Amino acid sequence: MREFRYERAADMAGALTLLAAEPGARPLGGGTNLVDLMKNGIERPALLVDLRDLPLGRIEPTADGGLRIGATVTNSDLAAHPDVRRRYPALAQAVLAGASGQLRNMATVGGNLLQRTRCGYFTDAVAPCNKRSPGSGCAALTGEHRNHAVLGASPHCVAVHPSDMAVALAAFDAVVAYETLDGPGESPLAEFYRPVESTPQLETALPPGALITGVVLPPAPVAAASRYRKVRERASYAFAIGSLAAALDIRDGIVHDVRLAFGAVASRPWRARQAECALTGGPAEAAAFAAAADAELAAARPLPHNGYKLPLMRNLAVGVLTELAEEAVR
Repeated sequence: MREFRYERAADMAGALTLLAAEPGARPLGGGTNLVDLMKNGIERPALLVDLRDLPLGRIEPTADGGLRIGATVTNSDLAAHPDVRRRYPALAQAVLAGASGQLRNMATVGGNLLQRTRCGYFTDAVAPCNKRSPGSGCAALTGEHRNHAVLGASPHCVAVHPSDMAVALAAFDAVVAYETLDGPGESPLAEFYRPVESTPQLETALPPGALITGVVLPPAPVAAASRYRKVRERASYAFAIGSLAAALDIRDGIVHDVRLAFGAVASRPWRARQAECALTGGPAEAAAFAAAADAELAAARPLPHNGYKLPLMRNLAVGVLTELAEEAVR
């Protein structure tokens, strides 16, 4: 590991000032991703600014009936919070599906949103990777890519976003709040992650030197009937090969409201808006669920070894939506 400075920020102004003064500075939350990348020589910050003393560790109701989740709230505390479990159960389930209990005790909400891809070529310092070294190429295109993207990829990068939490947040129209030296700002999660295109190294819309202060969940009655389902290659402590956050509101057998977001299929959480539109106002039945999933996946461009993700995601959508529909009529 290369030498680096370490500073513990006492307040937001101090943290922002430290980050602005050192071009090679990085914010530090739980360190569960950043420190690993430093050990591998992928991240080489000149300064780490520890944020754990900032007053960002609370989950609070908003005036309109939503929730505000502070950036330093740990994953464990988020999953255990009674308002999250009751009003946004898919979010609690998504968090519990990620990593291990020890890691969830350290990992923070802000850090989870900013974690880097787990593509093996990205974490291999000598392999070509446009995300790590722009212009060097994408080794996954002709290499090992069975767990890589089938939606929204480009010839420059086919890696997927690894977060479970972000998939559930995307389904519920979460907004990322941040602070800069010029003042506060916010970005809908749907716009927070940039499309890959020709610049995969530019992952988010977060301004330079900005710090995430929290995530705001708007009120969403449909979210109370929600579920997160993750498919992985082993029973625990593994990243998804496909995942789904779903919420369903059925009235008289008709879909009144539906939320769908796919995980592990694109460089960012994939809000399945075509499928939502296809389902809204129609019958809550398996055939409609399947047709909606097919409509969403019609734009997929699988690589030679990851086409299995298309039937996997179709079956996942049908299965989870059918479960929610059956529960709604009990």
